[in-house]
Amino acid sequence: MAKAKVSQLKITQIRSGVGGLRNQKETLRSLGLKRIGHSVVKEAKPEVVGMINTVSHLVKVEEV
Repeated sequence: MAKAKVSQLKITQIRSGVGGLRNQKETLRSLGLKRIGHSVVKEAKPEVVGMINTVSHLVKVEEV
């Protein structure tokens, strides 16, 4: 049985979390982002998409 291909998202932090709300800072850390310019690749699961929506103004998202 073939598995369905899960899309991958490349998430890059483009703005600082300093001065933001606590939950936004914690969301950046939960995504694995540590500094401006740092990128991570995550599967496009509903929980990851929700985290991206929380910090959409701080990150850039590309489909891999």
